[in-house]
Amino acid sequence: MKKPISATIDETLIKWIEKQVKDSVRFRNKSHLIETALTNLKKEVEDK
Repeated sequence: MKKPISATIDETLIKWIEKQVKDSVRFRNKSHLIETALTNLKKEVEDK
């Protein structure tokens, strides 16, 4: 089950996220991009 969260993110990173979502078919929305990024980070940390 997915649950909503709140996060404070630097404005330049938010602009980058918005550009990625706008210019890409890879991400459906900001939440999808953030979840994908965190999943990749989790895999990277667990593989070490």
